[in-house]
Amino acid sequence: MATAYDIAMKHGDTEKDGGAPVVAVENLHKSFEGLKVLNGISLSVSRGETLAVLGRSGTGKSVLLRLIIGLEKPDSGSIRIHGRNIVGLALDRVGEIRKKMGFLFQHAALYDSLTVAENVAFPLEHHRRDISRSERGDRVKRLLAEVGMEGDFGKMPSDISGGMQKRVGLARALALEPEILLLDEPTAGLDPISSAEIDDLILKLQRERQMASIVVTHDLHSARIIANRLALLDQGNVVIEGAFEDLQQSDIVLVKEFLKLS
Repeated sequence: MATAYDIAMKHGDTEKDGGAPVVAVENLHKSFEGLKVLNGISLSVSRGETLAVLGRSGTGKSVLLRLIIGLEKPDSGSIRIHGRNIVGLALDRVGEIRKKMGFLFQHAALYDSLTVAENVAFPLEHHRRDISRSERGDRVKRLLAEVGMEGDFGKMPSDISGGMQKRVGLARALALEPEILLLDEPTAGLDPISSAEIDDLILKLQRERQMASIVVTHDLHSARIIANRLALLDQGNVVIEGAFEDLQQSDIVLVKEFLKLS
């Protein structure tokens, strides 16, 4: 039987250099206390591509991201990063692979006691001790400028808006020059103007950095703008995967309801 990995290769869903998909999950299962959260899902994403994972609350979207980044372990299935299955790897090996990933938490998850600049510098201080303090400072300035926060260097998280906190969270996620970007509800809790600004920023970063990105969201409008492909989850299963037009043309009742209510 052909796997999602095989199908991706066959249809050209590969990195631009002709290699394997950057991230490929295959037949992934996860339960918590007997409750099935993921029921054998298979998805992949390539360099320069954004996959949006949609669904109602409790459908396993955020769990999927936590599995990919290694914060949770699946019950079964594989998670391949650049073709290498990370399931079952030793923690130190997973930690090395995790450095290639940038993660934006749903609520930005900034450290309240650190300034904006210190938050962005945090991963550099812990994982890039080979660079000098001045180099680290220069990189923090560039990252904050990249997300439009260069004027807020010394502010505390409590002094800036939710949208600005998301921008700082993005800058921090980019600090280690990741090849993979994982975004958990990047526009959640934001007003329409701030949401549009975050969407524009994500598109800009994708154009410039060509990362493989997975975005978990319930915001269909945002997903339509930033994603090349969309996957709708329900009860731990992938109901449909494809371009937005594929969802629009679907005869699946759940898909029609999701589009109507979103």
